[in-house]
Amino acid sequence: MVLGILAVVGSAIGLTLLRQQRFYRGTEELVGAREGVRDAIEILSTDIRGMSIADTARLLADSAVEMFASVGSSVVCQIVASEIGLPAGTSPRGNTLTALLTQPDTGDLALFLRDSADAGSLWERHRIASFSARSKATTCPPSTGLAPADDVDATGTAFVIALSTSLSDHVHRGAPVRFVRRGRYSLYRSSDGNWYLGYRRCNALGPSVCGAIQPLSGPYRAYSSNPRSTGLLFEFFDASGVGLPPGSSSLTLARIDITARSESRESLMVEGRSWIPADSATVSIAVRNRGQ
Repeated sequence: MVLGILAVVGSAIGLTLLRQQRFYRGTEELVGAREGVRDAIEILSTDIRGMSIADTARLLADSAVEMFASVGSSVVCQIVASEIGLPAGTSPRGNTLTALLTQPDTGDLALFLRDSADAGSLWERHRIASFSARSKATTCPPSTGLAPADDVDATGTAFVIALSTSLSDHVHRGAPVRFVRRGRYSLYRSSDGNWYLGYRRCNALGPSVCGAIQPLSGPYRAYSSNPRSTGLLFEFFDASGVGLPPGSSSLTLARIDITARSESRESLMVEGRSWIPADSATVSIAVRNRGQ
């Protein structure tokens, strides 16, 4: 009788532990699917909000978008031939004049705001030949008015850009400059058979030539031409809310809707039925910089 009772109790405990294990495993897989959806939306939202359709949108497809994303901003401190001096990131007084997410390089573009009475205000685009750090005293001296006089002997460095082409006469000291990097976000199938959101850095100018793809988040559902089942969907709209077909001109772009559908890599048994934890979300992102 004792052995029989122990067997019944042991079976009950084992069954309870098995159910708890399945529950926690299912919860973990569901949380992972939700994190994948959230990661895709956060990554894409940040870059799309800051893009400028006049010079940055290069590819509009149902599962991919190629654009120039902002990697930093600054102001022109001084101009010496083709070299442009920039102030230090943060002055001792707390004024931030240069902010860089990552240091620009020869694969990026520098856009300078030109102010002309004839042509108006436009962004002048130049390819970066080099980007380096130099002494504050030579790169942005106090005589420019953008560095305090008591900072000339301070430790630290500022920055200088060498351009492949010369600036026009309409770009002056104090003009804003922003740095942009061309890249493509897309849904792709990895060697492990799963689908991920990937990023490829592309050449700054000319026809699109991109490097090796790097996974950012996932896995997601497989690509499908059916917009209701594909793992990652981009939809494009103009200012009136009319949908734009893939390949449309970016000059009419006003909003991008992103739908991400993530699912677990494993199938779980719940109440005797197979279940794959999954999640999905859709977000609408308005393009802020619609002017040239």
